[in-house]
Amino acid sequence: MDLRRLVYFVAVAEELHFGRAASRLAIAQPPLSRQIAQLESDLGVILIDRSRSQIRLTQAGSVLLERARDVLERLDRTHREIKRIGEGFSGHLRVAFVGSATYGVLPNVIKAFRSAYPDVELALSAMNNAEQKRAVIQREIDIAVARPSLDDEELKSEPLLQEPLILALSDTSPLLEQQVTRLSALKSETFVLYPRKPRPSFADHILNICLEEGFIPKSQVLAQDYQTAISLVSVGVGIALVPKSVSQAERPGVAYRAYEGHNPGTALSLNYRRDNRMPHLFNFLKVAQDVVRRQRKQ
Repeated sequence: MDLRRLVYFVAVAEELHFGRAASRLAIAQPPLSRQIAQLESDLGVILIDRSRSQIRLTQAGSVLLERARDVLERLDRTHREIKRIGEGFSGHLRVAFVGSATYGVLPNVIKAFRSAYPDVELALSAMNNAEQKRAVIQREIDIAVARPSLDDEELKSEPLLQEPLILALSDTSPLLEQQVTRLSALKSETFVLYPRKPRPSFADHILNICLEEGFIPKSQVLAQDYQTAISLVSVGVGIALVPKSVSQAERPGVAYRAYEGHNPGTALSLNYRRDNRMPHLFNFLKVAQDVVRRQRKQ
C-alpha cells in the first residue's frame, strides 16, 4: 500500500470533500481523485461513496480510516523518536571510568549531561585502564574516562583535565607535623601503589616520579584499585601519591597535603573509537569540556 495514498485518503475521509482535502494537501483536486481511485483499485474495494452530492465513507472506508490514522500516528512517532536518537537527544551512552575519576570533575560532567539530555540512558561502570581499553575496542562501551590515556591506533584520546599530585597520609602520621614535606625525604616510607595489575600503570608513574627524586621506595604495597589503596592509607599501612581532586571528598582517617619535589601531575582523558560517530558521544565530549572550562574560571 502506497503511504502517500494513505495520507491522501485520510484527508478526504476527514474532510468528506475532495476540494477541501486538496487544499489541505496543497495539491490539485483531479490528481487527488485519481490517487484515491487508484487506492480503491489496489485494495479491490470501494472506500468512498460518491453516489450522492455529499460523499461518505463505506464500511471498508471507515475501517481503513481508523487503521490509517493509527499507522500514520505510529509512523510520525517513530520518525520523531528516530530523529531524537539521531541528534543525540534520546537513546543510550555507555561510559566507563577509573575509580579516582569519581572525585572532582566527572560527577559534575555526569550531572550536567543528564540535565542537558534527560532522555539519554547513561550506563556507567568502573574499570581500570586495561579493562577500558579492551571494552572500548570491542564496542562494549562508548567512552572511557582514563588516567592518563589509552594508547591504541583505533582510539582517539582527548585531554579532559590536568592536575597535580598530592600526598595522602594517615591522619595520625608524624609527617603531618612537618612544615614542608620533601618527596626525596620519604624514601624510607611504605608507598601504597595501585593498580597491582596490569602493568605499566599509574603505579609505575608514581615510581618514575620517585626515581626522578633519586630513590625507589624500599617498601611497596600494591593495591588493585584506588579505593583499596586509600583504605590502606587510612589505617596507616603507608602513604600514597594521589590526584589532587580526590582530596575534595573527605575520607575518615586520611589527610592530604602538598609536597615539594618532582610533580608532573596526572591527567584524565576521554577515549573513544575513531570510527564511533554517535552524536551522543560528541554531546558528552562537549558537555565535559564545558564543565571543565567553567570550573577553571571559578
